[in-house]
Amino acid sequence: MKNDFSLRPSRLEPIFVPRIWGARSLAPLFPKKNRLPEPVGEVWLTGNECRFAEGPYAGRPIKEAWREMPIEWAGTHFNADGTERAAFPLLLKFLFPADKLSIQVHPHDEYAHKHESTAGGVGKTEIWYAIAAQSNSEVFVGLKPGVTRQAFRRAIDEGTVENCLSRVPVSAGDAIFVPAGTAHTIGPGLVLCEIQQNSDLTYRVYDYDRRQQDGTARPLHVNKAMDVLNFDHQRGGKAEPAGASVHGGEVSHFAACKYFALEKWQFAAPIDLRTEPEHFELWVVISGRGRITWGGKSGSSHGESEYHPGEAWFVPAALSSWRVEPETRTTMLHTYVPDLARYAARLNSLGISDDVVAQVVRR
Repeated sequence: MKNDFSLRPSRLEPIFVPRIWGARSLAPLFPKKNRLPEPVGEVWLTGNECRFAEGPYAGRPIKEAWREMPIEWAGTHFNADGTERAAFPLLLKFLFPADKLSIQVHPHDEYAHKHESTAGGVGKTEIWYAIAAQSNSEVFVGLKPGVTRQAFRRAIDEGTVENCLSRVPVSAGDAIFVPAGTAHTIGPGLVLCEIQQNSDLTYRVYDYDRRQQDGTARPLHVNKAMDVLNFDHQRGGKAEPAGASVHGGEVSHFAACKYFALEKWQFAAPIDLRTEPEHFELWVVISGRGRITWGGKSGSSHGESEYHPGEAWFVPAALSSWRVEPETRTTMLHTYVPDLARYAARLNSLGISDDVVAQVVRR
């Protein structure tokens, strides 16, 4: 990329990833992808190899583009001191489980930095938003009260470890927060959007005795899992949103931590949006269609693009203003790396009480 830093929202191309627990139909997000020859479990929206579909970085993978993005695109929060920029901070996925995932846990940053440097050295805190859910859908997040390290280890050997986890019924529109160190699994019949640190580190403790196509079992990582599992106060579970009306849209603020904030925006009329110079934004279209328009100011060229369900859009930090013009009622997820003090203050300015802010902002 030479000197073409023109600011504009830019769509990202997804990558479809087969998984043993995945589905052969990716409705409702990708209705044309059905009767697949192998089950697809994950659709990566911002993986390192996901490419920009348009704009000045068109055809280039995020990993490569991120290294050379000017602060007008990335935001002043990222390497404002001129040091080498760390890896792209957010990994967004769609999950399509047709079977239970393994019972697993993800490491925190300190452990990953010390023991997983070759895998990126980054821990994994995440949140799931339920796009669709069949009746009786469920996830298991966190340990039941009283489960000790010894009891959990014994349950792994006996194949009863699911009994140690707290069951969480899930309906469409729910969000589930899963901090690093939390034992969890996801049940079938859900379509989820997962927002997480950019890490693929997973320690499996039980996989329901499944076999891969070659007849082998997937590897387990029991010792590492026991190193990072949290047996104290459990912080994961359903996130109760704080609602507000912003820029003509109905906004649900689910959670904000030092790694990401997650909001759901719903609107049926055009809305004008503004970015903040500190950080880029990611917008994921859950339902609806229409146009995204931008132009004219702060170095941005004028233009427009159509949006559709299943798309992820990268919005540069210094774009300043842009507009979404829905043809049909639209739901989008909005995520970015927040400044928690400013995020809390913004919720207060919307009339959200300190008690509710304390539930949303997880320090």
